[in-house]
Amino acid sequence: MNQTQTSPGSSCISCEISAGIARIRALPRQLSHWLDRHAPTLAPTFLRLLLAYEFGEAGLEKLQGENWFTELNFPFPFNMLPADFSWTLATGLEIIAPLALLLGFMTRFFSAALIVLSVVAIAAVHWPADWQSLNELWKGYAISDHGYGNYKLPLMYILMLSTLLFSGAGRLSLDNYLKTRLSTD
Repeated sequence: MNQTQTSPGSSCISCEISAGIARIRALPRQLSHWLDRHAPTLAPTFLRLLLAYEFGEAGLEKLQGENWFTELNFPFPFNMLPADFSWTLATGLEIIAPLALLLGFMTRFFSAALIVLSVVAIAAVHWPADWQSLNELWKGYAISDHGYGNYKLPLMYILMLSTLLFSGAGRLSLDNYLKTRLSTD
């Protein structure tokens, strides 16, 4: 028997290779279909988990640390509040909001609140103190402490929170559960 001939009950090697190539070629389409079905559930969940971790970590640091807000110049109207009250408010929000984000509870409200907190943080802490040109301002778009500001990370948080604000918490959330539960009652 030569290599191209096969015995009864066995498959030809070229047929197996061809079938394997067809399966590999089908993978992108299958992955795309899987993502079409599951991405609306997973994408907001991943965002909520990441943001909950980041803001929760900041809240725990504030909870265990000392108030350094007395040294800051907050934008109006936050400059009207005492530094101790602002510290307590920011700490509380950075503790409660991550728990709500983890559960997907009142996600749009807490996303909006954290956006405000991030904007105030950029204005009071992360914006370059002195800049004369857009090039100097652009140096602050970094994750560093080289005296030019450091507004890249809070800006990224604002964009991620905006996604949750506009799209909601997703299917794996208490918000979705309550919405479907209340609409069926």
